[in-house]
Amino acid sequence: MINSFLFHLQESENNKTYFVKIHAPWEILITYAEVLNIKMPIKENDIPCPVENPLDCIFAPFRLPEIVMHPEPDYFTAPFSKERQELYLIDDENTFFSPSVRNRIVFYILTRCPYGTEEGKRKFGIKRLLNNGTYSAAYPLHDCQYWKKSNDPKCENERYTLYREWARFPRFYKEQPLDLIRKYYGEKIGIYFAWLGFYTEMLFFAAVVGFICFLYGLFTMNENMSSKEICNPDIGGEIIMCPLCDRKCDYWRLNSTCESSQYSHLFDNVATLFFAIFMGIWVTLFLEFWKRRQARLEYEWDLVDFEEEQQQLQLRPEYEAKCTQKRKNPVTQLEPYLPLTSQAIRFCISGTTVLFWISLIIASMIAVIVYRLAVYAAFASIMENTETLQPIRGLLTPQLATSVTASFLNFVIIMILNFLYERIAIWITDMEIPRTHYEYENRLTMKMFLFQFVNYYSSCFYVAFFKGKFVGYPGSYTYMFNRWRNEECDPAGCLIELTTQLTIVMAGKQIWGNIQEAIVPWICNWWGRRKARSHPENLYSRWEQDHDLQSFGALGLFYEYLEMVIQFGFITLFVASFPLAPLLALMNNILEIRVDSWKLTTQFRRPVAAKAHSIGIWQEILNGMAILSVVTNAFIVAFTSDMIPRLVYYYAYFADPDLPMSGYINNSLSVFQISDFPEKHKPEQNTGKFTSCRYRDYRYPPDHEKQYMHTMQFWHILAAKMAFIIIMEHVVFIVKFFVAWMIPDVPSEVKAKIKREKYLTQRILHEYELNKLKQKLCEGRTCASMEKEVLAI
Repeated sequence: MINSFLFHLQESENNKTYFVKIHAPWEILITYAEVLNIKMPIKENDIPCPVENPLDCIFAPFRLPEIVMHPEPDYFTAPFSKERQELYLIDDENTFFSPSVRNRIVFYILTRCPYGTEEGKRKFGIKRLLNNGTYSAAYPLHDCQYWKKSNDPKCENERYTLYREWARFPRFYKEQPLDLIRKYYGEKIGIYFAWLGFYTEMLFFAAVVGFICFLYGLFTMNENMSSKEICNPDIGGEIIMCPLCDRKCDYWRLNSTCESSQYSHLFDNVATLFFAIFMGIWVTLFLEFWKRRQARLEYEWDLVDFEEEQQQLQLRPEYEAKCTQKRKNPVTQLEPYLPLTSQAIRFCISGTTVLFWISLIIASMIAVIVYRLAVYAAFASIMENTETLQPIRGLLTPQLATSVTASFLNFVIIMILNFLYERIAIWITDMEIPRTHYEYENRLTMKMFLFQFVNYYSSCFYVAFFKGKFVGYPGSYTYMFNRWRNEECDPAGCLIELTTQLTIVMAGKQIWGNIQEAIVPWICNWWGRRKARSHPENLYSRWEQDHDLQSFGALGLFYEYLEMVIQFGFITLFVASFPLAPLLALMNNILEIRVDSWKLTTQFRRPVAAKAHSIGIWQEILNGMAILSVVTNAFIVAFTSDMIPRLVYYYAYFADPDLPMSGYINNSLSVFQISDFPEKHKPEQNTGKFTSCRYRDYRYPPDHEKQYMHTMQFWHILAAKMAFIIIMEHVVFIVKFFVAWMIPDVPSEVKAKIKREKYLTQRILHEYELNKLKQKLCEGRTCASMEKEVLAI
């Protein structure tokens, strides 16, 4: 069949590179359209369009022209059959198959085309020729320049249209032309941009609610009694706190954390609880409504039966080439297979490698924790004024300085480990020799996501659930490796540090990602084209221009999904600590859509079109993160926030109804006798005449018979925290499952349309076969007698 291709050999302008232009003639296209079970139009859709909503005029400024949004009429379709060509609406053989279908057929043939043998093994496929350097690239051509239309009147100039209406940032408020994207790039890329657009739309509602919660914290900041007491020189200024590190740190006054306690109230207030519950329900609504949107796309893009096509088990060429043994398959008959022993060995090597890299992440996180513990004393000695026991700078406390520098260090380590692991993950996935492309993508996805989950979120989990929880108390502190004293939280809580960590890692990742996606390809393309700028258009050919662009690659879309799913984790797993996270994600995604479309349209070669009926395994990952987010946010509110201790104090220990929450700070700090300090832990310079100091905990004073043991208030607070976690989780989970049950995955109108289309398609095929039977019976007979026979049948 490959001999039927039309080849055009072209020499490049530098007389060093040769281009082979391949064109698939009609016979090739219709043969493989039947092999690939491609659905083609048989009749224009006659299902009435839904009645226009009168409110649609409000969204008119966000709409694109109809010819851009729907470049083709809506048709009833059926799998193509070479023997029934007259059944299909073939007006022009040159335009019957869209460019994306054409390049998918050609690439399918090229990946299975044999070119020789080596040591008894067959050698075939364009991918192997690319790997061994026989060819430097293989790609479908763009249809025109992105900045101007083609001179060919037959060219549809879809790339130019996409650039003008979709890829430019001034169009950020416009809807996406998903049908045109699908027509030009294929369903797989189309479904990604549909998901990204829908995710961004849903983020708008979360961002609005999160911003309102932030404003509530801002407007009530001056009413926070805890920060007022901390900042009051007669209360916080008179409370002497125990040293935060051994030997190098001195005693300090509580009002030195005045600014940080005020800013902590921005995120640690009653609105935090409401927003955590809201986001648990928002996640469910997002996932359920996306299923409905996806069902509509499946119908509109003829992907309803695609899952059945996937089960035809189209093997990867690499699998067929490397597996020399054969076995019988009940579906495909004789096919290559990998022995079970070989699979087990490869999986063991793969699993060990993944565990090693995850252990490396944990080791790096421990190193950052050691850094925090080691440098805190240095910051404290530099930033504290030993005469007044106040920090030299009000807001920049030793705690905050340590947290910020550690967050930046952690971010750098994250980027380095990501860079290294990406190549390792691809290598070990190739080594496993997955059977199909679907299996290959799923295995690589799980490896990359598991690694990045630990890499990006481990530091946030440490601050949220471990920092300040295993400290001990003065005179009996807990030490890491018997050397470094564990960190304590600020008297206002650890939530502000979690917010700082989350902001730096999330914002840094998004900024770095946009630099990688936009600036790096542009610089590479500029560098590659610098010698061609002086050549006229007729010398710098279309295929050379496309060759100088960057390759999107088979995993280009994988990295886009991975980036967005990691962002999804930031705005769901830790959103209780930072209500502005959805707003940051919304602004990033508005930019992300245009950056992705711009680079795909202008900076990358046209990728090979591929079909996909969903976002694949990412859907299961998102579902898992949605469930985990309920648990993490419940624990953040209970253990990282100060909300539960304040509520317990208010309802159980509060004595003055005229001053809301007065006395809470004094109640939450325990007393330690300075004379009880071990000699090796005492400050080197004691600048004050103090007999006692305070520390954050609920323990009996030194003059009590149960000195330094936990008080009953501690156990009341712990019980309240556990009760809150159980109640919040059950309430949110019940609401989530009820909402999921109430919202069907497939809209009723889509179900009706699918049934209607199947019915009409079967009727059209039946009438076609009946007409063919009539034509056969007409040969040598009168049509009248034939009709009687047909009726009798």
